[in-house]
Amino acid sequence: MKIDPDDLAAVMERDPAILDEEDAIRFHTGLHAVSMYRESHKLWKEGKLKQARKINYKAHSLTGCDIHPGAVIGKRFFIDHATGVVIGETAIIGDDVTLYQGVTLGGVSFGKGKRHPTVGNRVVFGANATVLGDIFIGDDVRVGAGSVVVKDVPPNSTVVGIPGKVVIRDGIPIANDNRLKHDDIPDCTEERIAELASEIERLSKTIEQMQSQVKKSSKKTDDQ
Repeated sequence: MKIDPDDLAAVMERDPAILDEEDAIRFHTGLHAVSMYRESHKLWKEGKLKQARKINYKAHSLTGCDIHPGAVIGKRFFIDHATGVVIGETAIIGDDVTLYQGVTLGGVSFGKGKRHPTVGNRVVFGANATVLGDIFIGDDVRVGAGSVVVKDVPPNSTVVGIPGKVVIRDGIPIANDNRLKHDDIPDCTEERIAELASEIERLSKTIEQMQSQVKKSSKKTDDQ
């Protein structure tokens, strides 16, 4: 298995658990998955489809990561824990992208055309994030853990929730030392619950006022 120096450098830069380069080369399943993908992709482009699929199958069996040989992936691609990662055939991924475990870049169509996401540069996908369909994820986007994204996301944004909702855009720059802090994001579910609680309180007060008015009206009728 050939290791791309750029992919190895990405592991050394972004995985604090790695001891040294030898440790990464021997035991890092994410690096193994990416390296085997690169071999299969080369064969895929050469038209050696069955050989490419054979490597893809072996990589899936060994690492738990399923990257279709037809996917196009840029430089310094990093997967932290390969388990459960799925990348579809027509996915296009830029440079310096980071995926955590369980991320899916999937399709929503049975057609043969472009049906998987296109991802820009320096994008971070939190654990178990799901991105579906032929949509575009812009540069420097952070996708929160567990989010389900089905619409385009503009550059320099943070998207969270089900369905994914952009909660930060351009207002806060993504500094280098914060790119991997995909847990440091607003909780749109908590915010929505707070909004609903406020609405329920308002409606309760309205109902109390209406009941009070009805009682007053009833009393006046009885007095008459």
